[in-house]
Amino acid sequence: LFLIPHTPNDISEQYKILDLIYQAFQERRVMHELSNLNNPITALAFDYGTQRIGVAIGNSLTKSAEALNQINNSSEETRFKAVEQLILQWNPSIIVVGLPLYPDGAEHKMTQKAKRFGQQIEGRYSKSVYFVDERYSSVVLEGEAQYHESLDSHAAALILEQFFREQKI
Repeated sequence: LFLIPHTPNDISEQYKILDLIYQAFQERRVMHELSNLNNPITALAFDYGTQRIGVAIGNSLTKSAEALNQINNSSEETRFKAVEQLILQWNPSIIVVGLPLYPDGAEHKMTQKAKRFGQQIEGRYSKSVYFVDERYSSVVLEGEAQYHESLDSHAAALILEQFFREQKI
């Protein structure tokens, strides 16, 4: 039960409360979907970028992920044709998308783009999409020469492994 806001601060506080409720609901939904270890799930992860999209595949049994070929993000048609092929090939139970944030946790322009990408996947392919804080995932790998050509996909693998760790499955 929310009171009618009187000031912009009231609206901001109510938005924060609604966001916390939504996050708690999402965490409960994830735990429900992933709780049955007798039925491991396959997850497809994306590290969204305006030029390239990193891709990784993993499963809840091993809690590990493997980097796949990156997607060239040159157009919406190219992007979603590649996503559709991956979904058909791997038949993932869920999708995980990295959520870029500032170091203090604040959102920025790429946060909204990654959210939109995840929402489009959910709408087009009827797959549950989960967002994972991806701060520093690419930075961790940038100094490693062996990841230079596939940095974004290895970042997607880190994001997916983080998702498995955080879900305690």
